[in-house]
Amino acid sequence: MVREFKLPDVGEGVAEGELVSWLVEEGDEVSEDQPVAEVETDKAIVEVPSPVNGSVRELRAEEGEVVPVGNVIITFNVEGEDDESTTESADSEEPTESQEEVAEEPEVSEETETPEGRVFAAPSARRLARELGVDIVAVEGTGPSGRVTEHDVRTAAESGADEVEEEVGKIQPDDDLEIQPENGGMGAGGPESKTVDTMDRERTLAAPATRRLADEQGVNLNAVPAVEERDGQAFVTPEAVREYAETQQQAQAADAAAVAAGETGPREERIPYRGIRRTIGKQMQKSKFTAPHVTHHDSIDVTELVETRAELKEIAEERGIRLTYMPFVLKAIVAALKDYPYLNSALDEENGEIVVKNYYNIGIAVATDDGLMVPVLKDVDKKDMLQISSEMNELVEKARDRTISREEMQGGTFTITNFGAIGGEYATPIINHPEVGILGLGELKKRPVVVDDEVEARYTLPISMSIDHRIIDGAVVASFANQLLEYLHNPRLLLLE
Repeated sequence: MVREFKLPDVGEGVAEGELVSWLVEEGDEVSEDQPVAEVETDKAIVEVPSPVNGSVRELRAEEGEVVPVGNVIITFNVEGEDDESTTESADSEEPTESQEEVAEEPEVSEETETPEGRVFAAPSARRLARELGVDIVAVEGTGPSGRVTEHDVRTAAESGADEVEEEVGKIQPDDDLEIQPENGGMGAGGPESKTVDTMDRERTLAAPATRRLADEQGVNLNAVPAVEERDGQAFVTPEAVREYAETQQQAQAADAAAVAAGETGPREERIPYRGIRRTIGKQMQKSKFTAPHVTHHDSIDVTELVETRAELKEIAEERGIRLTYMPFVLKAIVAALKDYPYLNSALDEENGEIVVKNYYNIGIAVATDDGLMVPVLKDVDKKDMLQISSEMNELVEKARDRTISREEMQGGTFTITNFGAIGGEYATPIINHPEVGILGLGELKKRPVVVDDEVEARYTLPISMSIDHRIIDGAVVASFANQLLEYLHNPRLLLLE
């Protein structure tokens, strides 16, 4: 029996995931709950487990492919069933209407739109078609529900030469042309007049000599701008190929010159905008264009905080805990939020209500190699300083190692970001929507401070606080900042909280 496995919803609201790597190969024996793939969601890399005991029949997605949730990514031969008989049955029986739906649904990411409908093919078959120069749209599939297999592609490649010659003879008897299917290649350069846009053409006509020239020059023929149309088909000449190749060589030479001049690489590089980076971008855009931002800046003398932390640091280390300034800041935030509850709220726009939270889950922005992640420390008000420090350190480490779960990054009521850790004093942090406030910390260091009419070098901490002006007024955020800074200026006040 063949068991299809669809990409599951690995997190609330996730619509797709990037298949980072396969942990198995076709033919491998697997057991239930054994990880078979690593998938990157909007915030983390998660392992996808096998749902059955059996063997891997087919991998239906390629590494690096973005797959919608609900698409079949792998099939299994379930133990105790004959694989061959299952395949023969699937190929020989006429599929029912419901079977056709099941066969078509997983192929959303592997379908090709054509005037006649959709073409379904495995990733390996598409890759083979590109390598052999076969137009997969024209290949008749013999697999289940018309699925194009690798065998179908090879058969089409073997019989395609005669058909191409016959079709081309009808188009232009004087030139022995061939037809090259479009494979998505694009490029710049070529004649500006009489050019047929490569984005619009479905097939490219060229003489065998022109095709050989393109192969020798390492040029993708479909990327060469065609100089004219013949019977509605794009036609490429040897001159167009040479001019395009020259343009590409000039670009490569420029890149080589840039490297020789001490630059690190090509002048331009295209990196896929997806995964965590795209999710961060969407969230920031949504927040910035939804909530009118206002940022309040201030600073405070925290010399006593530095001294207090130095005293407690050794005690914490004896208990195996690394104590930073962040637990003090978290405690101070919660204490101030209790006095200004609207800063610990969210706006329910659909119901027209301000939802004030009576719990304190503080998100801590963490810079990682894969982008900004925000683990959430739950119920900060119920934990002591060392417990906050221990749990926070663990969450930060998991975020940087990409082992953090989605649940550990949800449910925040207020966020803090520490841009001062890499230098800088002030910024304009973007609210972590739908929260209404975010506190940014500048660099804690010695600065000139006037004390009793004398200038002294004192430790100071700059802050930048952004709020959603639909809910929070400027006077409120200023008062909140004063309260917060008073706790940090005199950390002994936190003992009363």
